[in-house]
Amino acid sequence: MAGDFMIITVKSKLKTEFIDITSQVGQAVSCSGVSNGLCMVYVPHTTAAVTINENADPTVKSDILNVLNNIIPWNADYKHLEGNSPAHIKSSLIGASELIAVENNKLILGTWQGIFFCEFDGPRTRKVHISFINGAINE
Repeated sequence: MAGDFMIITVKSKLKTEFIDITSQVGQAVSCSGVSNGLCMVYVPHTTAAVTINENADPTVKSDILNVLNNIIPWNADYKHLEGNSPAHIKSSLIGASELIAVENNKLILGTWQGIFFCEFDGPRTRKVHISFINGAINE
């Protein structure tokens, strides 16, 4: 970790998958020295994304991926020459970043929430950037 910034590596195994990175982001927060503030998780890839959703029941991940893969099929009249237009579309819909509150050096997530790296053009080795803003959070 250099200052208020960290990079973690994520290796996907499938063409589309959600990978729970909650513990890695939590570890980054612990190492950051940020007691209260914000944690930004950013994915610098045009065919991947990051989201927060339920991490207790694995069928939630598969349900989301199933719907995305059904509404954005791999075979359609896409013009992009690389052949991965569906991955670009899914990435744009889900988004490249999440902003999470930090309190007492811990991520503030709901009981069932987890942070997921969303792979839409795998398998690949990807980077996730984690940045911090130190500051008091008022209730």
